[in-house]
Amino acid sequence: MRVIRSVPAAVWFFALFFTCWQALASLRILDPLFFPPPSRLFSTVGSLLASGELGREAGRTLTRASVGFGTGAVAGILAAALVSSWPWLHRATQPAIAALYSSPKLTLLPMLMLLVGVNETSRILLVGLSSFLLVVMQVSDAVRSVNPDYVNMAASYGAGQAMVIRRVYLPACLPQIFTALRLAFGRALVLTISIELLSGQNGLGSMIWSAWQTFAVEKLYVGVMLAVGFGLLFQALVRILERRLVPWERR
Repeated sequence: MRVIRSVPAAVWFFALFFTCWQALASLRILDPLFFPPPSRLFSTVGSLLASGELGREAGRTLTRASVGFGTGAVAGILAAALVSSWPWLHRATQPAIAALYSSPKLTLLPMLMLLVGVNETSRILLVGLSSFLLVVMQVSDAVRSVNPDYVNMAASYGAGQAMVIRRVYLPACLPQIFTALRLAFGRALVLTISIELLSGQNGLGSMIWSAWQTFAVEKLYVGVMLAVGFGLLFQALVRILERRLVPWERR
């Protein structure tokens, strides 16, 4: 019983989900043509891994998403700190940031291709811009929501600017920073696959689109589920890091 309780609830959920899926497909309650059973999907994963296609396409998608997310997140945190330091700069840039944030990002892809060419740079720039906008909005809101009484109290005890940032602003903003990072990577991954569906010649998005065109249903499911798995894995890693760095937020 203790071993059963130690298994995360998410593991039990996915085990039950795939078991029910397998049973319904085997009984023909779900049409195996459109809902292939997990046993066939696992076999497809094995063949794609053996051919090297799955690792190659997944690696390209992860590289695009990670580079775009990393550059956008770092730039967003730095820009948020800068914008929050000067209220006039925040008032000047907020309308432009809000307008870009609310616009469909894929509509900017042709413009970036005109500026930098039809290449990897334009795709990564779009992913980075999406991550940057989300992070800068979330982090700037977190910085501006810090209680000024805490800042004044630290200053009254002789804390310098660096100490105030380290002991007041950073602990107060870390929970929202981690939330912004989780959201930004999810958006970066979705946008990367969307770009690959639209204009890419490789990556998971291209593999999914090719599978749809050739009616390779198992391959299509594998591509979608692998993308979902990447998102879940990153979310879990950030949660672990957050529990270590922000223990006071643990519930």
